[in-house]
Amino acid sequence: MGETTANTTQEKAPKKKSWFKGLKSEFKKITWPDKETLAKESAAVIVITIILGIVIALVDMAVNSGVNLIL
Repeated sequence: MGETTANTTQEKAPKKKSWFKGLKSEFKKITWPDKETLAKESAAVIVITIILGIVIALVDMAVNSGVNLIL
């Protein structure tokens, strides 16, 4: 169980190489979006972020006003 052998260092090198080969093959499987899809999705993320920021700001102002009325 706690024994160390010389084979452990030799076994790690092939695993590292196979890991990089696996990583490379996985990157080849990625399908990247075209420019039009990327633009639409980016615009959607920006619009939703702005809307959510406005909602959070409004809730913050309402809570702040409520706390000021109580105090």
